[in-house]
Amino acid sequence: MSGVQSTASDVDVDLGRLFSSLARNWLRILTAALAITALAFVLAWTATPHYNAETRILIETRESVFTRPQGSGENERPVLDEEGVTSQVEVITSNDILKQVAKELDLASLPEFDPALKMSLVGRLMVIAGLKSDPAEVPPEERVLKAMREKLVVYRVENSRVIVIEFSSEDPKLAAAVPNAIADAYLAVSRDAKLQSNSAATDWLEPEIADLSRRVKEAEARVAEFRSQSDLLVGQNNSVLATQQLSELSTELSRVRASRGAAEATEQAVRAALDSGGSLDAFPEVLSSSLIQRLRERQVQLQADIADLSTTLLDNHPRIRALRSQLADLDRQIRQGAENVLKGLSAEAKTAQAREQQLIADLNTLKAESSRAGEEEVELRALEREAAAQRELLESYLTRYREASSRRDGNYLPADARVFSRAIVPSEPYFPKILPIVIASFVASLMIMAVITLLQELFSGRAMRPASTARVAPVEQVVMPVVTEPAVAVAEPIEPLPTVRDFEPEPEPKLAPAPEPQPQTILPGLGEIDIAGAAEKLIAGGATRALFISPEGDEAAATAVLVAREVADAGLRVLLLDLTASGAASRPMLDSGRFPGITNLLASEAQFTEVIHADHYSDCHVIPVGTADPVHAMRAADRLPIILESLTSAYDVVIVECGPADAASIGRLVAEGTEILVSVLSSTDEVLAARDDLEAGGYGSPTLVTPEGSESPMSPLPGRSAA
Repeated sequence: MSGVQSTASDVDVDLGRLFSSLARNWLRILTAALAITALAFVLAWTATPHYNAETRILIETRESVFTRPQGSGENERPVLDEEGVTSQVEVITSNDILKQVAKELDLASLPEFDPALKMSLVGRLMVIAGLKSDPAEVPPEERVLKAMREKLVVYRVENSRVIVIEFSSEDPKLAAAVPNAIADAYLAVSRDAKLQSNSAATDWLEPEIADLSRRVKEAEARVAEFRSQSDLLVGQNNSVLATQQLSELSTELSRVRASRGAAEATEQAVRAALDSGGSLDAFPEVLSSSLIQRLRERQVQLQADIADLSTTLLDNHPRIRALRSQLADLDRQIRQGAENVLKGLSAEAKTAQAREQQLIADLNTLKAESSRAGEEEVELRALEREAAAQRELLESYLTRYREASSRRDGNYLPADARVFSRAIVPSEPYFPKILPIVIASFVASLMIMAVITLLQELFSGRAMRPASTARVAPVEQVVMPVVTEPAVAVAEPIEPLPTVRDFEPEPEPKLAPAPEPQPQTILPGLGEIDIAGAAEKLIAGGATRALFISPEGDEAAATAVLVAREVADAGLRVLLLDLTASGAASRPMLDSGRFPGITNLLASEAQFTEVIHADHYSDCHVIPVGTADPVHAMRAADRLPIILESLTSAYDVVIVECGPADAASIGRLVAEGTEILVSVLSSTDEVLAARDDLEAGGYGSPTLVTPEGSESPMSPLPGRSAA
């Protein structure tokens, strides 16, 4: 009895009756909208118009090539960055500038800027009632500044150095005068700031220059004093005299040693020739002797006479014998002259040796002197560097002081800004815009009245109707309800609910008996391994690509998923490519939904980044079947090896679930480093047939993988198999 459910309180909204109320009340809606629109028109017409004008300032360096300080190039000009320009916006809106403009334009005398000058009766009553603060209690200057800030808008144009100054006022002339006056005041304040900075610089430079002048004078005096005390005389090439003399003595010593060596060598050669009785004509020193030259000339003359007489006289003739005697005497005189030359060479060598010894002694003395001078020169160079540094700093300070002084005297310090667009007197007010206000008021009032009408219709209950269908309890619990007389008569009779006799119970569906579990058949001698063993085989073997063949359909595709997750858990980057027609491998990894995949990639409808998805339960990535037309995608099947090669270069292991494929269909998927595995559940005939087919295709004996002891990651659809 308690299972009966009544439908008397179930109601629905009758949308037709609800929206028909708009048509019934259209006159009221239109009248209210027109009234509100007329009121808005009157308020906009009688409102005080406000005018708006703007002035634009460009922040830039105003220095020219002629006025820029000496030493500062074009790239050294200070240019304000984004923060600097924003800071200038704050400077423009500072109290000092606004007070200066308010005083210049006498804004305190205008009721628009000082509400205490002309307060309405309503405002006075609100002040008396304590609902509003009395403006007279605030100083006039603050009242004017507050009114100016309410009407003033200063902002920086994005990605530029332009500052816009906007001002609104009831007076169009004043709306243009205020931003122009603010811009002029800002430029004047900037120039004054630079003048103050310049004056501060000159005031600081004056005592610094005086102090530097004194220090430069003292440093140069120390240099001169040290030079005179250390006797560091400077010779040629700006070198110390001792060092220069040492260099000259070294050169002279080398020359003397060379001269002594040459004299000794000539002496030895002449002595050897005299001792051996050889000819002395080969020695320039002997031939250069005037005595030997005259003796040689006489010798030649005697030989010529002997030759002439030998033509007419015999060798024993007294005259010939006399000439030969004279010739022998000449040879003796020549040898004696050569000995004299030898003595001269020996004396020359001894003189050169003595000169060399003297030069060596002088050189040693100069070495000690040069060493002392070098040590003192180091101290002198330090004093000179200090004096030079002080002098350079003094010169730079003097240059800056002269530039700053000339600018201060000439009163030339341009501000780093200029007004490139001055405000002009506006001809039309920006508020109120009568036509947009009227249109917006009319549309808004129509919508508000329509919503009010719909709410009234809902709350009154006229838009409600009884539910069209009743909720019926289960067949076993439906009974005849108790019918009571209604308090108010209705137009139509109420039909009683159907009784249990009106229903014919539907036969309960018969469930098919559950199939008895069949024992898993073990394939002896085929080298079956489990999921962990397959993952270890791929990791240890260094395989970059693994092809899973599932002869038993979609249920066996779970093996590839488990192996991919096992390899990913080991820390490798793994990608599972689902090439089954039903998506049996990728469906449990992505839970649900259709995602772009390999067919979209082959059909050029997606990129790699769009078809690679993350496994929801591991670090593995997956490429599903996709949503493109398989027939259209298979036209580009030649691109599949290129895609696999790209994936192999990006991931450590790429696992491909091929479904019940044969040896001929996986030919384009096999490359170097590819492992072929066969998923095994229970059917031995299909597995054996797949194994034989792979062996016949030249792929060797494949590895059989069984998910023994592993939890299946998917719920395969019965009757579905991979194509």
